[in-house]
Parts: sequence; structure tokens; C-alpha cells
Amino acid sequence: MRNEVKVRDERAGDEAAIRTITQAAFAKAEHSSGTEAEIVDALRAANALAVSLVADDGGALVGHVAFSPVQIAALHCNWYGLGPVSVRPDRQRQGIGTALIAQGLARLRTIGARGCVILGDPAYYGRFGFVHDDDLRLPGVAPEYFLRLSIEGAVPKGNVTYHEAFNAS
Repeated sequence: MRNEVKVRDERAGDEAAIRTITQAAFAKAEHSSGTEAEIVDALRAANALAVSLVADDGGALVGHVAFSPVQIAALHCNWYGLGPVSVRPDRQRQGIGTALIAQGLARLRTIGARGCVILGDPAYYGRFGFVHDDDLRLPGVAPEYFLRLSIEGAVPKGNVTYHEAFNAS
């Protein structure tokens, strides 16, 4: 990652750039729902962005990561979902996504989160400590790609439900 890129909290006025980055980052992704930007907007509108960080390169935003609360076995248990995470296509593979995720997870720790889940590549997210757990499930997805990171306490068991914003279209 270039030295001038700083990770900071999202602030008022960042919304349009975040939308543009998210749309561009997922435009050619085969696993994309095509609604990632709408999901971020809906999470923001519902005040459900527990952590929302941007990568700022001298005033130009080049990346974004969102963390929002999830329910496990229909209970709020202070666990969060990571995603979407977006980096502008011309800035991918420069460590920006890694920095956003690492700082987002550090922020979760400071707010007392007990854990985090992600639907993603085990090889990529494993380096942050995410592992597959048969006791945590996201119905309708390949179980080996649904991963969790325990931060504190016992790991709950059951089906995970993301915020309703993930149904955005």
C-alpha cells in the first residue's frame, strides 16, 4: 500500500465516492449480486454501519469496508458481518483491502464485539484468523465459504442473519 493512503472513518460527504468505488469494485466480480453499493447505502440509511472505514489517498477515496450487526439463532449477540469491502479496480492488489479489513477488525475489538463473520475466500480471510465453523451457518451458501472470527467469549451456534439491508436491490 502506498504510504500516502490513510484509513479513516467514513464521514459526511463520502457517500457518493463510496458508492462509485463499490460499484466499480464489484462490476466484474463473478460472485457479485450487483447490489453491493445499494447494501452500503441501505445500511447507512438504517444507521446499521457499526464500522465504516475508507482508504483516503490524498483526498481521493480508493477503498471502503463496512461492518454491520448480525443475528445468530435469531439473537443479537454482539457479532458483526464484514462486507462489502471494496477497492477501486486500479488500486487493487496494493494492500488497501488488507489495511481496511485489519483496521476494521481492530475497531470491532475496541467497541467490544464478540466476533465477526464473512462470506468469502477461506485462503484470503484465513490470514486474518477467519475459520469455517460447522456450528455457524448462512443458509443457501456453500458452507466452506462462510467463515467466523471469534474475538471474545464463546462462539454462538446457529443460523446467521444479516441486516435486512442485505436484501437491497
